[in-house]
Amino acid sequence: MRIVLIGAGRLATNLGIALKGAGHEIVCVYSRTMESAGALSEVVGGQPVNRAEDIPVEADAYIISVKDAVLAEVVSAVTKGRETQVFMHTAGSMPMEMFKGMALHYGVFYPMQSFSKHRIVDFAEIPTFIEANDAMAMEKIRRLAESVTNHVYELSSEDRQYLHLAAVFACNFANYCFAMAAEILEEHGMNFDVMLPLIDETARKVHQLHPLQAQTGPAVRYDENVILHQAKLLQGHPFMKDLYERMSLHIHQKAEKK
Repeated sequence: MRIVLIGAGRLATNLGIALKGAGHEIVCVYSRTMESAGALSEVVGGQPVNRAEDIPVEADAYIISVKDAVLAEVVSAVTKGRETQVFMHTAGSMPMEMFKGMALHYGVFYPMQSFSKHRIVDFAEIPTFIEANDAMAMEKIRRLAESVTNHVYELSSEDRQYLHLAAVFACNFANYCFAMAAEILEEHGMNFDVMLPLIDETARKVHQLHPLQAQTGPAVRYDENVILHQAKLLQGHPFMKDLYERMSLHIHQKAEKK
């Protein structure tokens, strides 16, 4: 397919590389700055542009990968004059219907993964959730998805918002817990690397066990002596202390119900 990438950030970079590798042609890369558009076009091909009016008016698919805060503005700009083309966005929490009234054929192509420009992931392993407003859009979105990943699922906008919420807990919040662990260690002259085997084993366990079954630590049995002592160690970090106490209580309550 002939594809226009709208956005040149982390997701667009990984997706563009995967699509090119699957044999699709990237005909254009749009970004707010020519520097960003040019950097990605050097990798995946296509004409770099930084004005919406310079985006080709014909292509097989237009994939929008931009920040949620500017998505509506970008959709309005890039669909103008291209209303009969097939558009899709890649946002986890934004509804498909934001295209309504601006494009005839549209949908969502949401790859659920954390992306970095400098760490290219294997797209074949990424679960990707798709949605479309009509058969034409669904056929193209499914073809694109199945060309780059072995895990494609249809999911409504309503359900996708809960999927994205779950991903925030599993990825963003978990990573912030890593950051807090690093802060505690570094304050006392230790390196975060010592946590890596523990983190890796924790992640491996949930491939075989439900997370509630894999849960360990003083909070499960609510070992008050340990919890009170560790909370006291966090006196200089009131936010961390509050989070530690709340999470410990909640973990124990979940363990009791189980």
